[in-house]
Amino acid sequence: MNQALRDLSSCCDFGSVESGLRALCSGFGPLSRMDVLPMVDAGKSKVVCLLRANSSEHEQILMTQLGAVRFGEDLCLIVDLRNSD
Repeated sequence: MNQALRDLSSCCDFGSVESGLRALCSGFGPLSRMDVLPMVDAGKSKVVCLLRANSSEHEQILMTQLGAVRFGEDLCLIVDLRNSD
């Protein structure tokens, strides 16, 4: 896991991940779409982030820097949330 995702994984709630991801992505250029969806996998809280960039160059940067993978027309990131215990 790269440093950017480690930083996002230190978040313990959905809203923190969404605002952190917006701030992180703003450094790479504008996004045309961002959907952030909560999920639970094997009892572990996670967030699925679907992103769309304005250019293929921007998408390539997100894939390289954040480790995003292609999911249809979107880029996808899955972020584990820290337990809030």
